[in-house]
Amino acid sequence: MNRIPTRHRHPLAQIWPSEFAARYRQAGYWRGETLAGFLRERAMQFGERTAIVGYSNGELIRWSYAQLWEQVETAAAGFLALGLQPGDRVVVQLGNMPQFYSVVFGLFRAGLIPVYALPAHRLTEITHFATKAEASAYVVAARYEQFDYLALAREVKAAQPALEHVIVVDGDAGEFTSLSSFRPEPARLPTADADPQSVAFLQISGGSTGLSKLIPRTHDDYIYSFRASNAICNITPESVYMVALPAAHNFPMSSPGAFGALYAGATVVVSPNPSPETAFPLIAAERVTAVGLVPPLALLWAQAAATTPHDLSSLQVLQVGGAKLTPEAARRVIAGLGCQLQQVFGMAEGLVNYTRLDDPIETIIETQGRPISPDDEVLVVDDQGHALEPGQTGYLLTRGPYTIRAYHNDDAANARSFTEDGFYRTGDVVTRTPQGYLIVQGRATDHINRAGEKISAEEVEDHLLAHPQVFDAAVVSVPDTYLGERICAFIIPQQGEKPRAPELKKWFKQRNVAAFKVPDQIVFVDAFDTTAVGKTSRKELRARLRAQLLAQEAAENGTGDKQ
Repeated sequence: MNRIPTRHRHPLAQIWPSEFAARYRQAGYWRGETLAGFLRERAMQFGERTAIVGYSNGELIRWSYAQLWEQVETAAAGFLALGLQPGDRVVVQLGNMPQFYSVVFGLFRAGLIPVYALPAHRLTEITHFATKAEASAYVVAARYEQFDYLALAREVKAAQPALEHVIVVDGDAGEFTSLSSFRPEPARLPTADADPQSVAFLQISGGSTGLSKLIPRTHDDYIYSFRASNAICNITPESVYMVALPAAHNFPMSSPGAFGALYAGATVVVSPNPSPETAFPLIAAERVTAVGLVPPLALLWAQAAATTPHDLSSLQVLQVGGAKLTPEAARRVIAGLGCQLQQVFGMAEGLVNYTRLDDPIETIIETQGRPISPDDEVLVVDDQGHALEPGQTGYLLTRGPYTIRAYHNDDAANARSFTEDGFYRTGDVVTRTPQGYLIVQGRATDHINRAGEKISAEEVEDHLLAHPQVFDAAVVSVPDTYLGERICAFIIPQQGEKPRAPELKKWFKQRNVAAFKVPDQIVFVDAFDTTAVGKTSRKELRARLRAQLLAQEAAENGTGDKQ
């Protein structure tokens, strides 16, 4: 056995100073609830009410709350029957299917810790998550969106021998364990729920200097975030919430997301993908009332709604988040879909802002909302860390009852990302209005926010520099009407060995990284102005290249030749 003994693993914790914890409890934000505990209560309360609707292997599945809880208990018993122990970490890489919820709540019920991965992640990312989290198991579907996850699982197992188990949710499990082989065994289940202040799962963050960091969220803090979101977003037992974005994303999970809908006793409809062709028939059939999208998809839906034969009249609220929705785009979305728009600006580390449903239309169009909680402390500061007045633009810092104070197993990131008094440096540049609403201006770091996916410029550069025909590379974000930001890579080729742009894009696939990290645009240059160590920083170089490209595109009125 290759198990890492619990005493040798990096401990999982997310700890607020005692005076803050006492304040949050006294205010009623933290109520001592757990993720497994609330779902058990809803199963008892709502029984035959529909909880989950979605497709698995082409078949429409419809689970009541009672049936969902049965699936959860069976999954929990099955994980423990494998020999997994409470506190073990389990990488979950599932697409939008009902089993995503039975698996993750099964892990909560068993006292195990899900580590969320996205379907687009490949060997590089999954091995990083498994290593960083010191995971003992990996959950996948056999195939999803035409990708063979069994082949990926074999590669991950070979690269990470400490990963003892692979559990396959649907399809042929091959040499691995099938979820369908799990049996209900109540005697195996813990007799008590987890400590509400313990870490419930590890979410992933966009890596500012490389691969993603791991975000420990506790039961108490996370439940508060979606319970409070429900009140702001008017999620009730009569709501029908659609998960269109990847289910493991923080936005469709908790803002208010599927978890918020389940907490309210509402119905969750899981769309296999977010295309109008797939989602619109489900909206019509299930009478969906709310959905969350990133800006490019919101614009696509608004366009497609004009000619769809499907009845979308049940849709009451369209939430848009993950990246800034510009005012002009907001007007197009409202006109195209004819429902209430709600802007959402948040992060997996915690802070979430919403425009309110009764806000003036100018506020909804022009801002990205204000925080959930009265105890969300928000600072906008200048380069020296001095607080700025409303109306001034600066760097966003925050702390509060559901914002983390440390990443898992990452001292270097913690030193960069958190102040000594516990404020999280979000990396966003914002303006705060006198009413407390935020207007997002962009990123302060070398993150690229591409259609809601936050990508490290440095990570993309590292992959490019591994190509034998690349001498140097600098990757920048460029504003893009459809994606929000696109990835542009400036390449200095090796002397006499200039590669073709399609070859470089193919290189990323060969290196087993997520497709959303592949550069959208590649520009070949002879040299950078100054790249010698000590003469310029990579950040300064990227800023200069970005400015040059934007100036060139402005001069060409957007007609420049892009490879």
